[in-house]
Amino acid sequence: METPAPPAGPRTNRLGLAVLDYRGGKTTLCAGCGHNAISERILEAFFELGVPPERVAKFSGIGCSSKSPAYFMSRSHAFNALHGRMPSVATGTVLANRTLLALGVSGDGDTASIGIGQFVHLMRRNLPIVYVIEDNGVYGLTKGQFSATADVGSTLKTGVANELPPIDTCALAVQLGATFVGRSFSGDKKQLSAMLQAAVAHRGTAMLDVVSPCVTFNDHDGSTKSYAYMKEHDAPLQELSFIPSFEEVQVEYDPGSTTEVTLHDGSRLRLRKLEAGYDPSDRARAVTRLMEASRKGEVLTGVLFVDPRAPSFVEALGVVDAPLATLPEARVRPPRAALDEIVAALR
Repeated sequence: METPAPPAGPRTNRLGLAVLDYRGGKTTLCAGCGHNAISERILEAFFELGVPPERVAKFSGIGCSSKSPAYFMSRSHAFNALHGRMPSVATGTVLANRTLLALGVSGDGDTASIGIGQFVHLMRRNLPIVYVIEDNGVYGLTKGQFSATADVGSTLKTGVANELPPIDTCALAVQLGATFVGRSFSGDKKQLSAMLQAAVAHRGTAMLDVVSPCVTFNDHDGSTKSYAYMKEHDAPLQELSFIPSFEEVQVEYDPGSTTEVTLHDGSRLRLRKLEAGYDPSDRARAVTRLMEASRKGEVLTGVLFVDPRAPSFVEALGVVDAPLATLPEARVRPPRAALDEIVAALR
């Protein structure tokens, strides 16, 4: 009689770690929130690549998106910064210890409104960081006001329409000097997973704008960033404790094609995926394609621009390999002879 084989254990990566080793706390975001899907894709990307969780430093600002780092890789370093100030904290950390792999998770408000100044300078410096924008077009923590990425014609729950053009964070990042720029949809598991793994492997600023539906506040017809629940649930908008039980919207479609995603309120999101033969090395062409898609009412997804040869910020500054806190005093303090020479020059 043959002895039955022992039950197979959980799948492990090249480090011998299981997916559970990359998990974090239980999410407190609304059921169906696209941010949760992004957290899962981030978790999977670091697991598949075999990145030690302890080598990762997670950064965020303020907003629903900035809560997300608590929901993956609890063994990693983490810093929840002030609203819009995450880039400067991440920059200081990377310069102090370039051995850490930096991951910033922000939102469209945290990045494109109060944090736009810091975002601009982070993109131009090419700091080694994966910068994810969880983009839903609204301020989810303060009752759903428009963010700077809200589309023209979008309406608040009061019926007020947005008349201002949106900031395209991808076009801005490409123009400013980011060396890896892409856009995806939180429900496109295959595309987002591949883009995140490529971003982690990139040694410069990898900025990913991920359209992520907000089930609670962005609930108008014609929205291009979210899904709402009023046609599905007859509940007053003022019942802010009500959390819709929607499942996440998921899509899968081929490169070069366009698909329409029907959201829970009946509105449609038109996604166009870059063709397989697209050349992402041309900055000007990347911006042109984004503008063309915008005119057609499409959300262009895929890797828009990549420059793997540009020196990163730490390379440009000549930062030493060892973490600065580990350096002995003799290496960080000028010798007496150098100080005497400076003083003599000032006399």
